[in-house]
Amino acid sequence: MSHQRPVRIDVVSDVVCPWCFIGKRRLEKALAMRPDIPVEVHWRPYFLNEWIPREGISREDYLTTKFGSPERYKGIAQRVGVAAAAEGLAYAADKMKRQPNTLDCHRLIRWAAGIGKAAEMKQRLMDLYFTEGADLTNEGILVQAAADVGLDAEDVRADLDSDKDVAQVEQQAQSAKEAGIGGVPMFIFDGKFAVSGAQSPTYLADALDRVAQANALAQ
Repeated sequence: MSHQRPVRIDVVSDVVCPWCFIGKRRLEKALAMRPDIPVEVHWRPYFLNEWIPREGISREDYLTTKFGSPERYKGIAQRVGVAAAAEGLAYAADKMKRQPNTLDCHRLIRWAAGIGKAAEMKQRLMDLYFTEGADLTNEGILVQAAADVGLDAEDVRADLDSDKDVAQVEQQAQSAKEAGIGGVPMFIFDGKFAVSGAQSPTYLADALDRVAQANALAQ
């Protein structure tokens, strides 16, 4: 199928969504299962917790607001941890001390896309948050993460201190909500076939097959 045009996959997700963390890895495994199908993956912003202020809040306050208490989240955290481990990921719920607003994270992903490193930027931010418990409201941490994937640290620092691309990211995230996306991750294949949730690699690979075959018939 190498002669076919690439299948476009829009992934609507947030860097603090644990199932997006898992879903990204499952998508990567799905793509590895279908090496002959060319794809273009685009990472689209979503605000899982749009009510959180730019400076973030404590993880304890977040869990209390969203789940009633930190204790009520423990069962969910355990299930997420098991699912993450099955994909070779580490979900360290005990290390997370601060819940960030993710606007700046999505700006970094947008800027990294300019050098072809959006996926790497997204992964770095997710690893920082879920595995290392880093504070993604800390500008120094964001600047270093950007530098880690090849962006210029001083340019990123200046851009973070400005309103660059704030409106664009907010508009894209709002458009996702207006399109009826109420949960993430959401995988949209060629704008016409959507898969909701962190489905298995096999499920995602089968979806890719269907879209690629439909495209081949249409050529």
